[in-house]
Amino acid sequence: MHESLTAGLDLAWWITAVELPAMGGLFWLIARVRKDADSALDDLRDRAEEAQAQVRESLAAYKLEVAKTYVSFATLKDVEQRLTDHLLRIETKLDSGFMPFEGGRR
Repeated sequence: MHESLTAGLDLAWWITAVELPAMGGLFWLIARVRKDADSALDDLRDRAEEAQAQVRESLAAYKLEVAKTYVSFATLKDVEQRLTDHLLRIETKLDSGFMPFEGGRR
């Protein structure tokens, strides 16, 4: 009977002296790691939002630059039409046998 009482006390002592402080330490460690992970996630989210804002500003600036420097579709069609007309005139002159230099002189 004394041995079972001693075994029960040893188990109670073990739980009280070793396992409870160890479990408390593990609980504290888990809580600390979770808090650190949450703060790191918040920092990462803030940096991602800042980077996204910078990308949006950069894209808006690029769109504005494109709108300022690139030609309109109507202007491009006009230039294309003038070039086509000029090339057709050159082709017509070549087909008609036009010789700009007679006898090697102008």
